[in-house]
Amino acid sequence: MDRRAFLAGAITTLAVPALARPADAAIRLADMRGSFAAQAPDLRPGAADDQSRALQKAIDAATADGRPLFIPAGRYTVSNLRLPSGARLIGVPGQTRLLYRGDGHLIFAEGTENVGLDGLVLDGANRGLGDYAPALAHFSQTRALAITDCEVLGSAASGIVLERSSGRVENTTVRGAAEAGIRSVEARGLRLCGNTVADCANGGILVHRWKEGEDNTIVSGNRIERIAARDGGSGQNGNGINVFRAHGVIVADNHISDCAFTAVRVNAGSNVQVTGNTALRSGETGLFVEFGTQGAVVSANLVDGAATGISVSNFDHDGRLAVVSGNIVRNLKTTIPYEDPNQGRGIGIAVEADTSVTGNVIENAPEIGMVLGWGPYLRNVTATANVVRKAGVGIAVSVADGARSTIIANNILSEIENGAIVGYRWNERATGDLAASPEAWPHLTVAGNRVS
Repeated sequence: MDRRAFLAGAITTLAVPALARPADAAIRLADMRGSFAAQAPDLRPGAADDQSRALQKAIDAATADGRPLFIPAGRYTVSNLRLPSGARLIGVPGQTRLLYRGDGHLIFAEGTENVGLDGLVLDGANRGLGDYAPALAHFSQTRALAITDCEVLGSAASGIVLERSSGRVENTTVRGAAEAGIRSVEARGLRLCGNTVADCANGGILVHRWKEGEDNTIVSGNRIERIAARDGGSGQNGNGINVFRAHGVIVADNHISDCAFTAVRVNAGSNVQVTGNTALRSGETGLFVEFGTQGAVVSANLVDGAATGISVSNFDHDGRLAVVSGNIVRNLKTTIPYEDPNQGRGIGIAVEADTSVTGNVIENAPEIGMVLGWGPYLRNVTATANVVRKAGVGIAVSVADGARSTIIANNILSEIENGAIVGYRWNERATGDLAASPEAWPHLTVAGNRVS
């Protein structure tokens, strides 16, 4: 069977003027993408006028026919596109550009399933979105969504917002969003993998819920960089990856740099794993597990440059139960992006309750290598087999009334300026160096540590 005849039977292609793209190139591109497109004789690449109606007609026709829609290379000025169930738009990566013309949204789907975008550039041109539109691409209650190999640029709000949706966003770039790059709310089984999120004004990837509950989103292999906190605050904005009230989330193997606040911030998200991430030059805390989080594994991460490297805190809000192991934390700083005398800085690792801190390496912590507890908020902590090198104080442990069982054993503390292991009542130094001259504290065991 002739190859062109075969493709004509299996592929319907957006009609464009003959000069825009030779017929043999159309066949090669369609074959390369494995995609099929509906006839849309009125759709013209590069035209300055609004082509929303022509493209929507093509989307509806292709979907009704049960076929994906292949959109040839070119720029198409459109807005207010709505995707029905089964709609799949496929373009030429980097060359098929849907330019938002304003007055609403660019792409929206609600109550749908099996919707996909592949190889498209969604260009918001920094034009204002409608008051109802939280993102350039907005998907609500969409099941089995697939966004792959796309670019989302210049959104006046967030880049992509997913509400109560399942599926995946993969190998997609979101850049220059005025809010967050990708925001998920109450996911129903979501993968956010291999994406690049950069130069966004308030957040990178957000995994949020209105109420605490199982979310089980996987956030892995993403590159996130230069995330600002335009709207300020003390941690609500400016985070590379932010997990809020979402349980069962995995944050793994991401490369996160130059965030105004935190590379990975978990707030009230339980049974969370934060593993294998690289966090560089965070403005506040590198990896932060806070408030009502119960059950967190923070392991095999590299944190270089932050005010506090790793913090597992807020036992006062029932935040507890963690393993902090096998991390490298280095080059801490003594500045934070807001005023709070109680916010730690120059600290390697800080934990409070029901936590094992094992096998970590901390270097260049100008204030304290490791902080165990805060006032009475200390319970069931072990700090063993860690290395702390070049720190003001090696390990600071709470000896305030109410502090409970803690073991500090078999750690190596090297080049420590102001005491290897020191007890504190809140911010006040309350003991001598417990590594050199042990003191009897009922809740505290200090043994086998080597100081050099």
